[in-house]
Amino acid sequence: MTRLGIDSWLRLIAGFFILLSVLLGYTLDARFYLFTAFVGLNLFQSALTGWCPMMSLLRRIGVQA
Repeated sequence: MTRLGIDSWLRLIAGFFILLSVLLGYTLDARFYLFTAFVGLNLFQSALTGWCPMMSLLRRIGVQA
């Protein structure tokens, strides 16, 4: 198995958060869709600014590029 780089971890975590929040929004409470929107907006701003809070956290815990 290959080691995941920081970009792969970011996509994995973002995808998990989106799928989880859609599932929770559909089954429990529609307000979980707000978290889906938050993740999407964060991805959008990180594409424009080059800064992502999750990337900073991943670097702090030692995920290698």
